[in-house]
Amino acid sequence: MSVRLPRPGAGAVRVYGGRTVTAVPHLPEPVVIGHRGASALRPEHTLPSYETAIALGADYIEPDLVSTKDHVLVARHENEISGTTDVASHPEFAGRRTTKTIDGVTVTGWFTEDFTLDELRTLRAVERIPDLRPGNAAFDGLAPIPTFDEVAELARRHGVGVYPETKHPTYFASIGLPLEGPLLDVLGRHGWRDRHDPVFIQSFEAANLRELRGKTRLPLIQLVGGSGAPYDRMVTPDGLAEVATYADGIGVATSRVVPTGPDGRLLAPTTLVRDAHRAGLDVHVWTVRDENAQLPADFRRGDPASPAYARATGNVMGWLAMLYDLGVDGVFADNPGTARAVLSATSMAARTKAAISGRG
Repeated sequence: MSVRLPRPGAGAVRVYGGRTVTAVPHLPEPVVIGHRGASALRPEHTLPSYETAIALGADYIEPDLVSTKDHVLVARHENEISGTTDVASHPEFAGRRTTKTIDGVTVTGWFTEDFTLDELRTLRAVERIPDLRPGNAAFDGLAPIPTFDEVAELARRHGVGVYPETKHPTYFASIGLPLEGPLLDVLGRHGWRDRHDPVFIQSFEAANLRELRGKTRLPLIQLVGGSGAPYDRMVTPDGLAEVATYADGIGVATSRVVPTGPDGRLLAPTTLVRDAHRAGLDVHVWTVRDENAQLPADFRRGDPASPAYARATGNVMGWLAMLYDLGVDGVFADNPGTARAVLSATSMAARTKAAISGRG
């Protein structure tokens, strides 16, 4: 979808964890996507998380979307909300706890589709992974669950884009709460209807994207899981050509671009970015996180014996630089500030080099 032109630093040869990478010529600059907002710094999918992402330089903010009982889209990573809200501490909702099968997986808890929006408004968000992000737990109980309309309004007001994901669209359609109509209605109310508007719609379900392709000109992104069917075929040249018939890009796990071995260390990069670009598809990768526990072993820092090692910040900027050099078109980052800082540093270094060369 993007027009690719020479980028500052293109052609440079760099070594990351023993792996040699030749920087890919690439413009426009990769986009920074605030993954669930700035979920490294605030509880995910809350307005404070999205506001923080915007302040740190995100080009897009990402709400995962599920439906309420009264068919309003809200931002939650899953429709089961016991891990991201204080619902378990509300005795009035104790009877709502149940077990369901969602896309073939048995899940027990509390589900958004069993609550009206007014009922969900009484809940407050909590940090999903407090052991890894204890600082975020200080914000537990402060922010309500936002609607997609509220997230879209925040993005429009600040001049950034939105990158919604439809979660379990087949399941929601099966219970009479399809996501596509409300999604497009909200985007349309905010003036986003055309392919050049600052929106990407993403889904793991190809059928969902094919349906959306018949209803909107907005860019669509086929999400690709880390391994297994049907995603293994999607990343072949033939699979990418098929994806290009209904989507504008792919959103892939970083392991699809740079796999790691059993020891967590980098293996040789794949040809996926090149192959996708040849098919006319953008490549956005997920998810870059600052903590050692979430990084390839080559980019971890500190003493592995330390109790704080897992949550300590690793060399995430080196990891981002490698991904950018490999030619990705966008990065989902839990801390958009680090993703923005690497791009800014690259641009500044290129400008400085050009200025020095010009003096000669």
